[in-house]
Parts: sequence; structure tokens; C-alpha cells
Amino acid sequence: MTLQAYSSFAQWYSEGRLSTYVRTMKSAGGALSMLEVEQPAGDVSDPAVPDLVLHQDLLGGSRISGDVGGGRFNARSEKGNFLLARPNFANAIMMETSHRVRSVSFPVAQWQDKLDEAVDARFLFDFQDLHRGWFAAPAIWSALRQLWALCDEQGIPSRLLAQAAGCEILAELCRLVGAPLAPVKGGLAPWAERRSLELMRVRLSEDISLDELAVEARLSPFHFARMFKQSVGVPPRVHLTRLRVEKACELLERTDLPVTEIALEVGYSSNQVLARVFMKHRRMSPSDYRRAVRDPARSSVSFRPLSALEGRE
Repeated sequence: MTLQAYSSFAQWYSEGRLSTYVRTMKSAGGALSMLEVEQPAGDVSDPAVPDLVLHQDLLGGSRISGDVGGGRFNARSEKGNFLLARPNFANAIMMETSHRVRSVSFPVAQWQDKLDEAVDARFLFDFQDLHRGWFAAPAIWSALRQLWALCDEQGIPSRLLAQAAGCEILAELCRLVGAPLAPVKGGLAPWAERRSLELMRVRLSEDISLDELAVEARLSPFHFARMFKQSVGVPPRVHLTRLRVEKACELLERTDLPVTEIALEVGYSSNQVLARVFMKHRRMSPSDYRRAVRDPARSSVSFRPLSALEGRE
């Protein structure tokens, strides 16, 4: 069968013959696309697209045969295992039973320069044995689980969230094939740390990208993300969430702005998104927080001081 040409993996699953099986799809600024599909047994082959695509089996126990760019294989998956499809390769895939899969695609055009800078050479997007069947990767599983949870919390992932998660996943793929990125020696220079932190503060309401922060520090995005964590103690995306929650607390305490306006002021698309973030990090709604700090004697909620903000991702 001749498959129509598609410009991306996301377009294929939006418009192709398997589109009816998509349950969730999220894309962020061209950096990556995420989707979850529930498909019946049979032929689930994909056309060649200019994306590196990582699939995770959420159920396990299904036998798959085919070729995703590293030669033919026939193997049974386990829950959480991954399959890595090579860019610009028409996959031939047959599934023995129905299955549920989460996939994340990396457009080569968006990641080529970043990886070139990270390895100081032309990156070939060839992950060798990882294209030859199922493999386990606990670190990637953890990163994807956190990314998916944050998307459920915040909606469409921000550019910073998507790019930082992409760097983490791609760096781990490189490590698995014995080609790890150059080790980071120390954290950010003091001037670079000051500039990047200030940029995050002054552009709190914007969809700032990892690329922009890296440029400010004169580093590649991969190196910046790792050096930022060494200096600050948490990844850039986690620090940005902290700043947003802290600013929201300040506005709730000191102004009478509606919660909807406060959400927009700190970079969230709606008061519902702010409420989900607030519930996770403060264990109360924004309105309950405002009541607790302004009239604690009449508040029915237990107040946690601003200094108790959690550092969890």
C-alpha cells in the first residue's frame, strides 16, 4: 500500500487512517508532539515522517512484528517498554492484540541545531540498537510520566516545559547507545545565573522558551538545562512554576484582582489552570488562600506559609 506523504507524525495521526483511535493529542511550539492512542490488533504501520518518534506500550503483553528503521524484529512487549522509530522511515508494524500507546515525536528540523551544538558535530539521529525492537528505559518513563502529568495540570505544554523534557529524553537516548552528551562541569557562571533568573521573573506572563534562556547564558539548550539545575537545584521549568505560584500568592495577598486576572498575570491560560497548579503546590484553591492570609481566624482551611512551597516537579 502506498502511504500519502505527511509533514509530521502529528499530522499523520490527525488526518491519516488511524486518526479515529487517538484519545489525546498535545503539541507545543513545534518542539514535540504527544499523543495517546487505543488501537485494535492488526496493521498499524506509519508513513515516513521527518520526526524521531518514541512509543511507549502502556499495557504490555502484546506481540509486535515489523521494522521501525533498524531491521525486522518479532517480540512481546512489557508494560512501559519503548519502541523508537527512525525519522524518514516508513514503519511496517503488526500488533497481535489491541493496545494502548503513548507517543512523543521530535521534529528533526526543530532539534537538529540543538543536538549539533550538544555534541559539537553533525548529529545523525541514529540510535542504533534502539531502533531494533522494544527496550526498557526507567529514566525516560519517569520523564514522560512527569511531562504527561504536568500537561494534565497545565493544558498544552509551554515551550519551556516541552523543550526541557525533550532535552532530558534525548540525552537519555544518547546515553543508552553509549554516546552520552559531554559532561557538565559545574553550574552556570554567576552572571549567567543572574541573567536567566531575571529574564524568567520579568517575563513571567509569557511563554518563554528554553532556547531564549540558553541564548541569554550563551550556552546550548542541552548544556543550559543541566547547568541551571546544578546552580539552582531544580530544572528551569520547575523554577518557573515556583516563581508563578509565588507571584500568584503575592497578588492574592496584596491586591483585589480577580483570580482570572491573576492567572493571566502569572502566565496561566485560565483560572482553572491556576487552581490546579495551586492545589498541587499549596494544597488549597487560590480563593481559599486569599481568605486564609487575609482572615485566618475565619478561614476553614489550614494555611501553609509561602516558604513551604514544594520543589517537586
